[in-house]
Order: sequence, then C-alpha cells, then structure tokens
Amino acid sequence: MNDILKPKVCVWDLPVRLFHWLLVALVAGAFVSAKIGGNAMVWHGRFGLAIVGLVVFRLVWGFVGSTHARFLNFVRGPAAIRDYLQGRWQGAGHNPLGALSVLALLGLVSLQAGTGLFANDDIAFQGYLYPLVGADLSGRLTGLHKALEILMIVLVAAHVGAIGFYARVKGHNLVKPMITGWTTEPQAQGQDARGGGFVAFVVAAAIGCLGAWAASGALVPPPP
Repeated sequence: MNDILKPKVCVWDLPVRLFHWLLVALVAGAFVSAKIGGNAMVWHGRFGLAIVGLVVFRLVWGFVGSTHARFLNFVRGPAAIRDYLQGRWQGAGHNPLGALSVLALLGLVSLQAGTGLFANDDIAFQGYLYPLVGADLSGRLTGLHKALEILMIVLVAAHVGAIGFYARVKGHNLVKPMITGWTTEPQAQGQDARGGGFVAFVVAAAIGCLGAWAASGALVPPPP
C-alpha cells in the first residue's frame, strides 16, 4: 500500500527490460542444450547466435537508449564507488558497483558467445565461424569456451546473490523495476529516464540483427 502512495520514477525502458529477460532465457537455453549434447547442440548454436545479436543490440542501446541505459550515465569512476560504499551516492538506475557487474556480465557473455562461434564438439557440431580458424585454433577456443562456463556460473550466482542481499538486507527490490520499469526508491526521485525513442530502437535492433547475421557465417566464403 505504501508503494502505491510513493511517487514513481521511470527507470528502465522497455528495450532494456526485454534485453535482460531475453538474455536470461537464452543463456539458460544455451547451458541446458550444451549439457544435453547430441542433436541439442544445433539449438546450442542457435541460442549462442541469438545472444550475439542481443549483446550487439545492448551495446548500441548503451549509446542511443534512454537515460539510465546509457553507459556514459551509469559507468562511473572510483570516486562514485567510494561515495556509494560510504552511503553518499544518490541516483537512479545501476549504482556504481552494479555498473561494474553489468560490464563484467556483458564482457563475459560476449567472450563466451564469441568463442562459441569458432568452437566444435569433436563429433558433429562446429561453430558458425569454424571455417575461419581451422581445427587447431578451434580446439583452443573450444577449451576456452568450456573454461569460461565456470566463470559464467560464478558471476551469475554472484549477481543473483546481490539481488537477494539488496532485497533482504537493504529492502530494495531490484527485480520489480526490471519487470515494470518503475521504481519508488527515494534516491531515484526526479530522475525519470528520457530519450531512446522508436527510431533509436529500430536502429539498434537492425544493427543487432546485422551482427547476428554476420556471426552466422553469412560472410564466410564457401569452400572451394
């Protein structure tokens, strides 16, 4: 009832929310299909390709999206991190530590998906860009792809743990704003998200689709 009476602030635009939950679904699908193996590896590759397009879209949206989606607005320096740890930081969107988590997740997902494009399973599956590297380099990239899986699990677990910590200890529900787009947190008041309209979304989505298309091997010359 109290949340109903509090003023709401628009913090996450729809494209950011769609990106977030689609990425969760695609990463889960890629993980499960890899564990199943066999024919499911075809879907593992498709999930990876969709992740590439999604990450490219988010990188573009980080420059043309609404206020709190832009990297320039939430990636901050050591001074902001110090202020946050000392309880002096005020703002909407990602806090300074959360911004580091977002960058780490984006970087790791990009690296994981990127190495997967060149990987193989020594049986029947080959990444979409395998022809560009050959067997030896593909084998090394496959090893890196598998090793990064452990780091991915650790980082996702830390991300979920941080959400639980904020909910139980600080009383901040970080999940609800990522579903509805709105927050009632006092430090966000007066900082509604602006910008990132339909044209910007179309441009970002088109570039994301182009990235996925290129990653699918569409530009790889056919074998002689």
